[in-house]
Amino acid sequence: MTKRFNIRVYGLLFNEEQSLLVSDELIKGLQFTKLLGGGLEWGEGTIDGLKREFMEELEQPIEVIEHYFTTDYFQVSAFNPNDQLMSIYYKVRMLGPQQFSVKEKAFDFPDEQGNPLEVQRWIPWEELTPDAFKWPVDQLVIKKILAAGRAAV
Repeated sequence: MTKRFNIRVYGLLFNEEQSLLVSDELIKGLQFTKLLGGGLEWGEGTIDGLKREFMEELEQPIEVIEHYFTTDYFQVSAFNPNDQLMSIYYKVRMLGPQQFSVKEKAFDFPDEQGNPLEVQRWIPWEELTPDAFKWPVDQLVIKKILAAGRAAV
C-alpha cells in the first residue's frame, strides 16, 4: 500500500452580509457540509488550483486575497486511509456578479437523487459553528474565523 500526500485547496468566501459560502455534498452515501475547493491537480500551483475549483464547481471567477491557514499536523483522509491530507485555505472574493445558485436549506438536493450531489448555500455569521462542518480541518478553520471575529472577514 502506497502512502501518499493529498493536497487540498479551499476558499473562504464571505458575501457583503458576512455570510460564508459552503457546499453541501453527498458522496458515497455520506452527507456533509464543507468549504469550497478540492484537490490540487498535477502541475498546478495552489492558487491556480483554487481558481480552477471555483470555475469547475460554480463557474465563478475569484480573486485570492490572502493565505489563511495550512495544516501543520498529520491528518488522514476520510476517504483513503493511505492519504495524508495537506489542506490550504485562502480568503477569496468573487470577480464580477455571483454566477451560481444557492439553496436556503442544508442538503436541499434535487429530486433526481444521483450520486454525487453538491449544492451551495450561504451560512449567516450568526449561524456559523464548527459543528456544522464534517471535516476536522474545516472545523478548526471555522473556530479560527469565529475567534478572530467579524472584523477579520
